[in-house]
Amino acid sequence: MARTGRTALIGRSGELDQLTGVLDAATDGLAGVALVGGDAGIGKTRLIAELCDRAQQRGFVSLVGQCAELGDALPYLPLADALRGAMAEPDGPAGRAIAARPVLERLLPGGDPGSADVTTGALAQQRLFGSVLDMLAEVASERPVLFVVEDLHWADRSTRDLLVFLTRMLQRERVCLVGTYRSDDLHRRHPLRPVLVQLQRLPLVTSVELRPLGNDAMAEYLVALDETDIRVIGGVVERAAGNPFFAEELLAASADHTRLPGTLADLLLARVESLPDTAGQVLRVAAVAGRGVDHDLLRDATGLDDLPLEEALREIVSRGLLTASRDGYAFRHALLQEAVYDDLLPGERTRLHAAFAELLTRRGDSPAELAHHHLASHDLPGALRSSVEAGRLAAELGAPAEAHQHFERALEVWDKVTDAEALAGEPRARLALDSAAAAAASGEYRRAISQLQRLRRLADDPVLIAETDERMAYYRIDSDDEMPGLAETAREAVDLAPESPLLARALATYARVLWKAYRIDEAIATATRALAVARATSARDAEVSALVTLAVFEETKGTAERAAELLADATRQTSGDLSIDLRARFTEARVQYEQGHLDVAAESAARGVRLARENGLIWSNYGTDLRFLQYLVHFADGDWDAAERLAADFGIRVGTKAEAVLSSFALFVEVARGRPAAAERLKWLTGFWSDELVSYMSRCLAAEQALWRGDPETALEHVNAVLAITEPFDPGLIRVAATGLWALADRREGDDHALADDLLERARWAAANGASGPRSGIGPEGLAWLARAEAEWQRVRGAAGPAVWRTATEAFGFGFVYEEARSRWRLAEALLEAGDRDAAHAEWTAASEVADRLRAEPFRAALAQLGRRARFSEGGADSGGPLATLTGREREVLAHVAAGLPNREIGERLFISQKTVSVHVSNILAKLGVASRTQAAAVAHRAGMANDAGAGNTV
Repeated sequence: MARTGRTALIGRSGELDQLTGVLDAATDGLAGVALVGGDAGIGKTRLIAELCDRAQQRGFVSLVGQCAELGDALPYLPLADALRGAMAEPDGPAGRAIAARPVLERLLPGGDPGSADVTTGALAQQRLFGSVLDMLAEVASERPVLFVVEDLHWADRSTRDLLVFLTRMLQRERVCLVGTYRSDDLHRRHPLRPVLVQLQRLPLVTSVELRPLGNDAMAEYLVALDETDIRVIGGVVERAAGNPFFAEELLAASADHTRLPGTLADLLLARVESLPDTAGQVLRVAAVAGRGVDHDLLRDATGLDDLPLEEALREIVSRGLLTASRDGYAFRHALLQEAVYDDLLPGERTRLHAAFAELLTRRGDSPAELAHHHLASHDLPGALRSSVEAGRLAAELGAPAEAHQHFERALEVWDKVTDAEALAGEPRARLALDSAAAAAASGEYRRAISQLQRLRRLADDPVLIAETDERMAYYRIDSDDEMPGLAETAREAVDLAPESPLLARALATYARVLWKAYRIDEAIATATRALAVARATSARDAEVSALVTLAVFEETKGTAERAAELLADATRQTSGDLSIDLRARFTEARVQYEQGHLDVAAESAARGVRLARENGLIWSNYGTDLRFLQYLVHFADGDWDAAERLAADFGIRVGTKAEAVLSSFALFVEVARGRPAAAERLKWLTGFWSDELVSYMSRCLAAEQALWRGDPETALEHVNAVLAITEPFDPGLIRVAATGLWALADRREGDDHALADDLLERARWAAANGASGPRSGIGPEGLAWLARAEAEWQRVRGAAGPAVWRTATEAFGFGFVYEEARSRWRLAEALLEAGDRDAAHAEWTAASEVADRLRAEPFRAALAQLGRRARFSEGGADSGGPLATLTGREREVLAHVAAGLPNREIGERLFISQKTVSVHVSNILAKLGVASRTQAAAVAHRAGMANDAGAGNTV
């Protein structure tokens, strides 16, 4: 009995509604991820088919890919499957987006993986991931996208990494990502299990677990399949235990009057055994090919002529064992393929794998699939050769974990194969180096280092030892390895390397090691020599790298002009290594920014971002760094709208340190504009406050947010936490100290002088003694923050005259628009207190214009408060009137009282407790000499505060 059609979806309305909800959210611009789990045969594929139908009705572009049981042998198989399906409509949105990205086209049949460039390993993976995300975003800008990856329990490591990347990076794109997996296959050490645990914690992710169907739903399902005696259906329902696929097979067996075995595997095989001999043999051959096989390959593997093969296939398809797919034939269910394959005799299995290996060799098909068949047929020479080829292909495709696996498999059989070096096309030592490089590129630094240590013990050639030592030192630096002997290993590579590009790389690596150990003079000398050797040996990658390293040295010595010259030299040429080129552009823009040259820094950052985007590396390490630097430049130069557009990609729901660093930068504008999103972002970032950079960025801005809300105590908590983990020579400490002094000045407690003295001393020491750390000298921004700290220190002591605030204002005048205006605000206050009202009004006006243009709401509210006190703004209270004795916070509370708000709502708007509001109200009544809130409101109305409630809300 064949059942190739699709029945109505029964018993899964709740699960379908969950998935439809994710579709609807994607339609509205909120990306979502759904993970659908359940036992084999429980109905995951049927549920996804229904979801795809609904998506199509809603105008979605559907991309569907399936993992195969070959697992890590074929990297990105489901992605390639989905892309191939999309290219069936080359003029459609997905087809056009894929065709515009050569990195993705390389995954398609006939694509040349080596055609784009020689980028391999981690950088190639970053490029691929970025291209996939960019492609989805482009398609989603035209039509929403449903991207389905089925059978994740068989996914390769790189596909799992891609799933995690997309889940974390998708934010506001109209994309719905769905993955399915067999929950009964996830044993304790299954590699998918930690991935699911990691993803299911995110609010973006919806988990759907398919349970066995109830008896009523199962009976309804079976009736929909076929009109059968109800007594037969009752027996099937009882035995199927809620599994639709098992039920279908039981029903089919009963209709064929087949004996009903006790297990599903036996039941499936009973149906196979009832096939005619030729059809049964065709099905067994197809099972060796995998879940699917194309017609020509199946014909060649069976050795049948077209007519007998087609007759056999027609019989198999009519019984619902195989289905005709776009490329050939596929098993109706993976369980069926597994059962048929497991039933093969050992010799039969070996013979068929050997046949497929021979056919695939002649066809020039995937070396990864070829390696699988060679290994299964015990052909070790073929397995070695194809494993090496598969490893190289995986590295070029950006799948370093799979490349490492293939290289390791080749190394495992090396000693068992005659003429292994000729088959591999390279010596064993070179293959071991390639394997270590792939392990490091996939983040497995310890595995790479361990492999190099084994190679080092066996090596006797000085050049090989030098290369091994250089790579070992390089990986240990990148892994933040603090093990002893690092400098000695790097030094030995320099001593053994001949005058060659290898020596240039060894010197560059040794210079980094010396820099890390604070042996600054030696590091500079070594990097200088690296540059000379690189130029003498035409090693462009080492030359650009050495130029960048020397520029950083020059910057820390305070010779910014020399640093700029070296970086200009580095960015005028291309190294052939995109990672090095992006590093050069990032460093150039960063140095320009830190020296206060914001216009040129903006141009340099834009060029770097453009290079990253053109090469699909916008989400690579340096691509990300360039984007947050570009954001920071726009924050400083006052183009906050551009900064917020960039920050739209800085995800709030962070899960890794790198994501947290990027996210923390978005707080600059969010806090300054009083955006509600800042609170949610800070909530996610708290989990990463153990990281120094994340803590510095986010807690400094959390302190500013608290200060705008009139909460200096919370601000000081954040400041002290940052001070506790910041090196005393770090110039960033100056800003932290200035923020802490702002909090102390606002707190206005008499015993804060000692604390203020300590903060100022820290700031002065960091500015003057940076040479004792890895940096020396501070740029214009650092000097400006030092001037701010000096002025705030004076404010703590009640002695901040116009001179110190004018110095701070001028110090930020190099182009830092917002901070210049904030200093001007304090200057206006100081001038007002000094009695120079006209000058104060001029500074207040200039600061207000900036606040208005930037839409810096908390700052604008503070300026409005100053304007009312000084009668600069319309409706302001007379400085000698009844409100003169009120503090700024009391004025804000009074404005809300005059608007008729209760204490609870006033507290919510001003982000203070209801109890604190009550205390403020009592103080206000006493100072105004009135007995009730109504009388206080009347005083406020007479003083012109009737419309000030909105201005008083500073966030």
